[in-house]
Amino acid sequence: MVSLSVSVSVMATSLGALFGSTYSTFYGRRNIYLVGLPISAIASLGAASASSIGMLMLWRGIQAFGASPGLAVGAGVIGDIYKLEERGWAMGIFFAAVLLGPALAPFVGGAAAHYASWRFMQSGTAVTFVIVFVLMFLFFPETSHPGARGADKLEPGSHPVWRPVILNPFSSMWLLRSPNLLLVAMSAFLVLLTDYVLLIPIAYTIGKRYNITNEALIGACFLPTGLGNAIGAPLSGHISDRIVARWKAKRGKWYPEDRLRACIPGALLLSPFSVLAAGITTEYVDGYLGLSLNLVWLFVNGLGVDFVLSPCSSYVVDVMHSRSAESMAASSAFRSIFMALSIAAILPMIETYGLIFTNTLSACLSWVAFGALWITIKYGEEMRQWVDVGFSNEHNN
Repeated sequence: MVSLSVSVSVMATSLGALFGSTYSTFYGRRNIYLVGLPISAIASLGAASASSIGMLMLWRGIQAFGASPGLAVGAGVIGDIYKLEERGWAMGIFFAAVLLGPALAPFVGGAAAHYASWRFMQSGTAVTFVIVFVLMFLFFPETSHPGARGADKLEPGSHPVWRPVILNPFSSMWLLRSPNLLLVAMSAFLVLLTDYVLLIPIAYTIGKRYNITNEALIGACFLPTGLGNAIGAPLSGHISDRIVARWKAKRGKWYPEDRLRACIPGALLLSPFSVLAAGITTEYVDGYLGLSLNLVWLFVNGLGVDFVLSPCSSYVVDVMHSRSAESMAASSAFRSIFMALSIAAILPMIETYGLIFTNTLSACLSWVAFGALWITIKYGEEMRQWVDVGFSNEHNN
């Protein structure tokens, strides 16, 4: 049931990102935030008052749906306001903040559940959504370029910003017919899966193995991953910017796939070896040494995952600049759909085949991700010519 509740949330996140990104292309970034945040605030109050598991899952799904455009639309905002050679660094800082949330949430939520109530946590989340809404309303400007929104292209004399339209939120998924975007989305999913394999069952692996029963302390075990995210995202973004600039000077032209070279350490080394080491350590190393080593592997995994996610996201925005939010949403939705299915299988797989088998399989999938990224780096230009979904070039980026 724990795995299923997370899967419902992840699935709702993917749907919300598709809706939010599609309508942000028409109405603008700001309006999507101002609609989504109140939805999440109301759903948080609904979750806090839920009287059954079914009602809790329903409200959690609505909550995630309202909040989900933050990632895809946020990446679109980064693409709107930063130039090509600075976009990786900006995207890295953005991802560091985004991924710090899931790392801090288990500790904060665990402390609230242990010392007060999980309902208190959901009520606090509602208050947070309201505060963020007020800040966005007062201080966040529209970042879409003049004339770029669909509403701006309506006939003169209409009221484009508020004119109701019906858009197909799933149309952006058709962008994944591009092998470049599909391979990058698949790689990001497979590497991120190593993170979930470590974190989703943590109460039943590290918690049970080292006799940790306090929810707050179990939640604190997530913090090394968050620290790895906070360091890895801006670092990999900065490295990817330097790689783009260096290879652009070397080639004499911009080759978008050069940015993906920054993913290699994460997909080839950090992510797979950390998840392998965590399984072996939990299985065979006792006491404080085993727990300490696991925390180190969690940090390394957080670092490795962001060494892939941040450059991949910047690459997607680079090559689809005019539809950056939609392409990010398509990539995120692909990742989320398969992640929702995978999350539901993690605990049963550990129970059936064991921790080392599960972690080894996840490590092997990370190496598959490295292979997909290397193919994209080597043959990116040819693959973009196979299926052109409106790729950006150096002059309109």
